[in-house]
Amino acid sequence: MDSTSLIGFRRGSETSPGDLDRTGRGNSESGAPASGRIAADLPVGAKPLPAGAKPLPADPKSLPADPKSLPADPKSGSPSFLSFYAPVAEPMASVETRLRRELQSRYESITPLLQHGTQLGGKRLRPALVLLSGAAVGPIGDDHVVLGTVVEMVHTATLVHDDVLDGATTRRHHPTVNAAWSEDVSILLGDYLFAQSFRLAATLDSTEACRWIGEAARRVCEGELRQLLHRDVIGLDEATYFEMIRGKTAELCQVACRLGARHSGGDDATLAAVATYGDALGIAFQIADDLLDLWGDRGSVGKTLGTDLQQGKMTLPIIRLLETSDAAGRREIARIMAGPPEQRWTRLRSRFAESDAADYTRRVAVGYRDKALAAVGGLPDTPARNSLIALAELAITRDV
Repeated sequence: MDSTSLIGFRRGSETSPGDLDRTGRGNSESGAPASGRIAADLPVGAKPLPAGAKPLPADPKSLPADPKSLPADPKSGSPSFLSFYAPVAEPMASVETRLRRELQSRYESITPLLQHGTQLGGKRLRPALVLLSGAAVGPIGDDHVVLGTVVEMVHTATLVHDDVLDGATTRRHHPTVNAAWSEDVSILLGDYLFAQSFRLAATLDSTEACRWIGEAARRVCEGELRQLLHRDVIGLDEATYFEMIRGKTAELCQVACRLGARHSGGDDATLAAVATYGDALGIAFQIADDLLDLWGDRGSVGKTLGTDLQQGKMTLPIIRLLETSDAAGRREIARIMAGPPEQRWTRLRSRFAESDAADYTRRVAVGYRDKALAAVGGLPDTPARNSLIALAELAITRDV
């Protein structure tokens, strides 16, 4: 990948993260690292998926350990993320097997729906964070595979519900559940995924993971609710914006990192470090998404530019534009935002070009990237830690 992305980030640039004041959380009772053999299980046969949906391999044993063969980014299998999963390629393949095993039903009409859901997660970032954080600290085993599967199911549940809220018809070049089935089915599928994830987490020896995942899921839903309730709220400030994205995006990343390190025997200081990494990484990802929504490549992003504006989501660029405009400018922006949603980006484009909104948003994202890098800088120099570093870099240099 070139050092400069479509959205203008350059690797290795220096900046201050500003008021990045959240510390990682990791205080908890001690526990021994998990161990055990990673096993594969055969799936039950399924009916054909809806038109446009790509089928999964029939036999999970056909999933090679090569990370490039695991579920890829939307751009025709690009390994831009997955190539960094090489240190945990085998357990990542086991997560895929376990995910497919968990998302089955004895009812033939439900199985295609559940299997379709496994295609929506895309990068598999959160299970990778469980495994890489664990491998950066100590040995990884069956518990890590279970936890990776759990966090991916929680993440997928939120995506399924998001697609209903946004009226989306495609996700990562697959039809959404609400488009292929219905909104009612989507809501129930999301509920099913949440329930199945907590059932699976409860199979672990300790209840700690259930508590952590339950709290993370609550915070994710809380963040989504706050964003929904703040749509088209022109007066939204940065502090509230960061609170919302910390819940809806960063929370699951930080708990994935904490769980991985915890189940590899990490101490409280290490848990706090990887939690800080996951939190900063998640926020950097979300800010980069904000930029891509306005200045990305439509073909790569996979959606019409300005979609967030059209849906009334107050992202960092529009917040910055409002904060740096004079009173007359803010009134005009408010009038545009109150007008036809499909015209917002076209009518605001020139105002964005005249402001520092894009550069400011980039600088903030780079600050969070730097915070993530600093958080794992003290971990042992291992391939897993190096992958965590590479993912932090990629979070703000990607074009999808």
